[in-house]
Amino acid sequence: MASVTLEKLNKTFGHEHIIKDVDLKVGNGEFVVFVGPSGCGKSTLLRLIAGLESISDGELRIADDVVNDLPPRERGVGMVFQSYALYPHMTVYENMAFGLKLAKMAKQTVDERVMATARILQLEDLLHRKPKELSGGQRQRVAMGRAMAREPRILLFDEPLSNLDASLRVQMRNEIARLHHRLGSTMIYVTHDQVEAMTLADKIVVLRDGRIEQVGSPQTLYQQPLTKFVAGFIGSPTMNFMPAELLGGNEEGCRVRAPGLGELSLPQDASGQPAGAELSLGVRPEHLRLAEADGDNRFEIVNVEYLGNEVYVYLEPRVGDTLLIHRSEAPSRWELGQRVALVPELEHVHLFDAEERALEIASGRRAA
Repeated sequence: MASVTLEKLNKTFGHEHIIKDVDLKVGNGEFVVFVGPSGCGKSTLLRLIAGLESISDGELRIADDVVNDLPPRERGVGMVFQSYALYPHMTVYENMAFGLKLAKMAKQTVDERVMATARILQLEDLLHRKPKELSGGQRQRVAMGRAMAREPRILLFDEPLSNLDASLRVQMRNEIARLHHRLGSTMIYVTHDQVEAMTLADKIVVLRDGRIEQVGSPQTLYQQPLTKFVAGFIGSPTMNFMPAELLGGNEEGCRVRAPGLGELSLPQDASGQPAGAELSLGVRPEHLRLAEADGDNRFEIVNVEYLGNEVYVYLEPRVGDTLLIHRSEAPSRWELGQRVALVPELEHVHLFDAEERALEIASGRRAA
């Protein structure tokens, strides 16, 4: 195990600035997930840690060692790629042993490491097979085993589950979580899938345009997003957003007016905002209740999705290109074409200013 420290890390390709002044500390034994939309720099950041890309500026330390100029093989990292990249003519054993043999390890050491890794990953009965005889999940475990057999200080995963079908992704998420619990290794995992991030991570790093938007536990990012971007990216279905006008506020709370919701008294500290300021109100689907239509507070149900244990209700008028979403446990009494009122749970409402920064909850009014 080892910690990883990034200080003012930058990466440029020609005139394009990809990674911008990234500061991050990954502790010993942590499972950290990099998440963000395509092109945000998450895979590039992982490749900088692995040594597969050169660092343009800043410092990268593994444990107490500055590794900016060290080649990948000297950094003590193992990497699992999106593509399994297994040698088709080799057996599972030979694939897992290949890197160890290149390092000129003794045959007995190679055998001990491969067998120990195979036991951890439940590959003992598959060691004689070739990749074409394996399922997708088994191939991914072999790819993980090849990296683990080298006993790296850090395991890096670059979207390892994106080639698997939905059921296999769930299975492999569980396998990776159990593996981390069993080994206690430092792991850094890249994905565009925020469900993977939420279910696997001790700590999530949300990236946007080459910068860190927020770092925190899955619970913190879900309940206390610092920006509108994080609020919208973390959570499925996504958070509902509506325009809101600030009527007044101080350090103890504020009053806002939102179309279709009327006037609301909220617990956010709006003392830094002028009356009349244009804000964005955010509320998650499970915190948006439906009621019988009342006066001007009328929204039309345009779709109802039954998902077995829960129901998603989609409503007009939409905000921008996005329909509003209500989520509740099944069964649901709401039907297509009904007109309803929306009642947000005020203690769970978020407010964002014109720069898309979250307004803090006033002192003493944070929800339990």
